[in-house]
Amino acid sequence: MQWTYAKAGVDIKREKGVVKALSAQMSRRKELKDFSGILELPFDTQHLLAISTDGVGSKVLIAVELNKWDTIGIDCIAMNVNDVYCVGATPIAFVDYLAMEKPDESIAAEIGKGLEEGARISDISIVGGETAILPEVVNDLDLSGTCVGYVSKDRVIRGEKIEIGDLVLGLKSSGIHSNGLTLARKVIEGVGLDYNSPFEYNPSISIGEELLTPTRIYTEILELLKRCEVHGLAHITGSGFLKLRRITDFGFDISDPLEPNDIFRLIQELGNITAQEMYKTFNMGIGFAAVIPKDVEREAIRITGGKIVGEIVGKDKGIKVGDMKIL
Repeated sequence: MQWTYAKAGVDIKREKGVVKALSAQMSRRKELKDFSGILELPFDTQHLLAISTDGVGSKVLIAVELNKWDTIGIDCIAMNVNDVYCVGATPIAFVDYLAMEKPDESIAAEIGKGLEEGARISDISIVGGETAILPEVVNDLDLSGTCVGYVSKDRVIRGEKIEIGDLVLGLKSSGIHSNGLTLARKVIEGVGLDYNSPFEYNPSISIGEELLTPTRIYTEILELLKRCEVHGLAHITGSGFLKLRRITDFGFDISDPLEPNDIFRLIQELGNITAQEMYKTFNMGIGFAAVIPKDVEREAIRITGGKIVGEIVGKDKGIKVGDMKIL
């Protein structure tokens, strides 16, 4: 069959409806498109607090299959820290939430290793957390967390400075990260492959090990913000390149995208998935994107090691990758 994210069980359009319905009941909720929530502090008129919350998602089911738990903690921190970067903020602290079907000290210890490594990479402190044993609610376990950071009021990145002709800088992903795993699993299991089977494009590791490659934490963004003018930042997660719409209504012409990681080639081939669906589901090799003015191109590339993948175009142009219209 020809797989889509919706057929796998994740319908992005219906998910938006859930968010809208939930938000409609919250009179105190501020409707912003930012990747991270931002609020003023009553005791500090110079800075804003940035808050993000997210989880590892169905990537934990791959960890179950391989009984390998030492990396998903990195994913948990990465998914939150990267979102905090998107508003120009510096992450400072994190709390985790681990819900388990039954208590297992050995698994908890391995998850703790990943959380510690993620905190080290992103230079934040884990200041607390919560563990819940929920045998009637959770199968195996679920891992999520919340990150807080701070940003000067005059340094917030919200996309309002983005203009036609700005460049789009793409930063390489480490792999599938923590998004689209529901579709990936349906495809791999649907053709009868085992997660312990050798990964076709790198037989020295298994398919499961490739899928468990931790989400990259884009610490270089902080240096970019210090040294270059930045007009917009996007963490490419669930819904793929559609995430670019969260930072501006201008169009994106991604004329020279980064080469997708091999894992995406495998998923697309096995699942008979269209290229358009792939770019609307996965990061396809670009885990983070920055919108920058042309005059900082060389310095931005030097700092991040990224590549200019396209530019900003008119508001009615949508999102294009090569000759393919994504939105």
